[in-house]
Amino acid sequence: MSMIKCISPVNGEVYAERPAMPLDMAKQVVSRARQAQKAWARRPLDERVNLVLAGVARLNEMVDEVVPELAWQMGRPVRYGGEFKGFNERSNYVATIAADALKPLVIEESDRFERRIAREPHGVVFVVAPWNYPYMTAINTVAPALMAGNTVIIKHASQTILVGERMVRAFVEAGVPADVFQNIFLDHETTAALIAARSFDFVNFTGSVEGGRSIERAAAGTFTGLGLELGGKDPGYVMEDADLDAAVDTLMDGATYNSGQCCCGIERIYVHEKLYDAFVEKSVAWVSNYKLGNPLDPETTLGPMANKRFAATVREQIADAVAKGAKALIDPKLFPADDGGAYLAPQILVNVDHSMAFMREETFGPAVGIMKVNSDSQAIELMNDSQYGLTASLWTRDAERAARIGADIETGTVFMNRADYLDPALCWTGVKETGRGGSLSVIGFQNLTRPKSYHLKKVTA
Repeated sequence: MSMIKCISPVNGEVYAERPAMPLDMAKQVVSRARQAQKAWARRPLDERVNLVLAGVARLNEMVDEVVPELAWQMGRPVRYGGEFKGFNERSNYVATIAADALKPLVIEESDRFERRIAREPHGVVFVVAPWNYPYMTAINTVAPALMAGNTVIIKHASQTILVGERMVRAFVEAGVPADVFQNIFLDHETTAALIAARSFDFVNFTGSVEGGRSIERAAAGTFTGLGLELGGKDPGYVMEDADLDAAVDTLMDGATYNSGQCCCGIERIYVHEKLYDAFVEKSVAWVSNYKLGNPLDPETTLGPMANKRFAATVREQIADAVAKGAKALIDPKLFPADDGGAYLAPQILVNVDHSMAFMREETFGPAVGIMKVNSDSQAIELMNDSQYGLTASLWTRDAERAARIGADIETGTVFMNRADYLDPALCWTGVKETGRGGSLSVIGFQNLTRPKSYHLKKVTA
């Protein structure tokens, strides 16, 4: 039996491993989920919502285990306390809108006809979750899917192999039936075989573009609903009237937090020529204050990347850009912990352009390029010069200007004077190679259910 292993970025050793489930056993898991789904959906909505919230509360009680586990698995410093803030905010918000989001759309209720559109759960939802924010990305689908009456099977990335196990344990201990929410360990081949056999009624995948393509190929011809949140190369645009200090603080945090391993991290910044020099100078000072080191040390503010091969990609992109004329501004001597492996110093590049992979391909590391622009039209053209489109961050004091520019940007979310944040009341969605579908908000509930129409003609005397 093959083993799925988490190699810790802290020390390069195996931190945890689990046996990959054979296909026949995996089919039994799916069968149990399908058998449990109708009874779960028949429970009152309030009951399902409260059980999910109880599972969330139970997980919060595990903070002393969860936070160091995350540091060991994917390198986030313990000082940041895990993902509970976003995890709780998203769960609590979808709980407050569940009744409205799922209520029937009544077209007619008369003595002659009853016509309405109800929301019906898909059935069995398969969540394939990533390692970068393994709790928050998973809960985006897990919470509303369960509340809507689906059963859920979760499979986590090998880098965060313990997270699905931890979530399911918390929810089951809180009272969610064991067959309603199950964790599974699978290799890619078995995952694809299950999807191709139409084992699931909806698949939500968060990860790489290639991973999304693999999911689509496996699902081809099955008509299984898919939600795919894939790559990103999110831009920031700092206009001449921006609050400079706020822009530096938010955009540099958005570019480097979690070692830059954020779906909606800032990867490229365009700054109006009037603010460019000051923005670059302040950004270099901001990033230079990081302390790179062991994530289990509470003094560490920047941990290792989740895997040394991810760090290698960032180094390759930086080296290629420098060879083509870019200039690296962060002094590597400030970061003696950079070991050439998973521990990677942050970096800011200037003299960059879109001929460089660093400004086109997803970097997913603590490095960002800054370009000077002289007009909104130039900034829009550069922001749209990407195969991705998740978020765009606009910095100005003029909301009308931001909305006007936002209408011309090919993106899923337009931010003004903020970045790198997921508002659970808004739909989390993307365009182009960032994927398809959308999670959270009312629309997230709609994507996790299907419309069912009732056209009832009443007998009249």
